[in-house]
Amino acid sequence: MAYEEEKKRFRGSIAPVITPFNEDESIDFDKFKELIHWQINNGSHGISVTGTSGEPSSMTVEERLNVMETACQTVNGSVPFLPGTGSTNHQETLHMTKAAQEMGADGAMVIVPYYNKPNQHALYKHFKTIADSVDIPIILYNIPGRTAVNLEAITIARLAEDCPNIIGVKESNKDFEHVNKVLLHCGRDFNLYSGIEVLCYPMLAIGGAGHISATANIAPREVADIFNKWEAGDVKGAQDLHYKMMPLNDVLFRDTNPAPAKTALGMMGKVKPILRKPLDVPSEEIQEEIRETLISYQLIQEDVAAN
Repeated sequence: MAYEEEKKRFRGSIAPVITPFNEDESIDFDKFKELIHWQINNGSHGISVTGTSGEPSSMTVEERLNVMETACQTVNGSVPFLPGTGSTNHQETLHMTKAAQEMGADGAMVIVPYYNKPNQHALYKHFKTIADSVDIPIILYNIPGRTAVNLEAITIARLAEDCPNIIGVKESNKDFEHVNKVLLHCGRDFNLYSGIEVLCYPMLAIGGAGHISATANIAPREVADIFNKWEAGDVKGAQDLHYKMMPLNDVLFRDTNPAPAKTALGMMGKVKPILRKPLDVPSEEIQEEIRETLISYQLIQEDVAAN
């Protein structure tokens, strides 16, 4: 099966939607569906769930599958749907990736297993087994700050060569030399996505396919427009948005993602600012920074109190 059409479709801002919780920490599916519709209506080019921003490690496998199924039905083919299906557990990853295909997802995003620290050969075997188990496109997810191991460019290239359905990688790696080498070794038609907010624009400049940015949870239109302007040849417009978004990007990572994003969405009236333990909302000082930043972007009014 050729995946050239999917490579073309899976471009732009793929929003990594947070998982809203009720006060008892149950999943608020009504708010979740509202968030997905809001993302699509505000120009996000794709939807992902149960990635880092979705707190997957705090959910059971059954809960993750319910979130994925709800999102798949809510998106309903309007934009590409690429749920996160990775885990520290190989069999769980296989199960969730196969389930993504069965429910009709357009592809799956599979994170480097966290905590385990596998070597490069072990990572190759893990991802190849996952890719060989399904026919849908696979986006690798490299986030060494969370996983404690980097998926090397040579390993990515080997996987892309041996698994036709591995069509891209989300790089949450601040090493810009590394991401350049990904395209050098994998080919410039390989879909490279930025998972580092401040690198969304720079990755487009080297041939990236878009970004999967937590900031899209707060400002979906602007994050999508960085890609739109670049694609339209409006380089200065894309650069201007890049710099305009930097203060918001910065404050959303003053604490562990998605705590600042959920706090911001709470101030915006989109969700209750609740995370599952062991995560929690940021300190009052950071909350005040978030509030002031949202005011400066005209996302909330001055009379909105910190949570």
